[in-house]
Amino acid sequence: MPDMMLRTEGLTKGFTLHLQGGLRLAVLAGIDLAVRAGECVALTGPSGAGKTTLLRSLYGTCRADGGRILIRHRGTLLDLAAADPRAIVAVRTETLGYVSQFLRVVPRVAAREIVAEAAIARGQAPAAARAAAEALLLRLAIPARLHDLPPATFSGGEQQRVNLARGFVAGHPILLLDEPTAALDAANRATVLTLISEAKARGAAIVTILHDAAALAAAADRAFPMTALQDAA
Repeated sequence: MPDMMLRTEGLTKGFTLHLQGGLRLAVLAGIDLAVRAGECVALTGPSGAGKTTLLRSLYGTCRADGGRILIRHRGTLLDLAAADPRAIVAVRTETLGYVSQFLRVVPRVAAREIVAEAAIARGQAPAAARAAAEALLLRLAIPARLHDLPPATFSGGEQQRVNLARGFVAGHPILLLDEPTAALDAANRATVLTLISEAKARGAAIVTILHDAAALAAAADRAFPMTALQDAA
């Protein structure tokens, strides 16, 4: 299907607990997920169901134990689960954006530059990328007086919004969003939901984690329920 942007087939992932005598903990088993262009799918379920592990597996941070992760990259479907590290880096730069719950703080680098970097990496001219970064930071209530400062000096909430700006600025065809509205005030929450709607309108495929029912109804086209394997056993 030409509009299929991301698909998993039989995805499995577990972790070995070395401090528990090598106990093997299964987290994902047989995950089949498909996301089309312009669609937002929300992962739902209780804590411990593997939602964040699934997002990290889709991004290649957690290497899958089995199954396939098919990403539409450069016009073809690439199996990220079997890709080499250089291919994974290229996918992350060009195709796959990820917004975690926490910003990786870079010392002495201004907030504007941290946000613009992702757009520049995708080929946008530096001046245009910085202008887009400033506009997004302002939309997310980061005032202009902070744009030249490193986010290491910011509050946790401000760092979260810088992270969101960095995730949306590059216009990746596929976006992975880990609880993007968590701990935001009402105004910034509304802005993030608008950014998700705008990304969908330009054709982005989005996989997100949303716990708030109102945010789920506003942003997601459908839910993908997940259950902790230990609870299902």
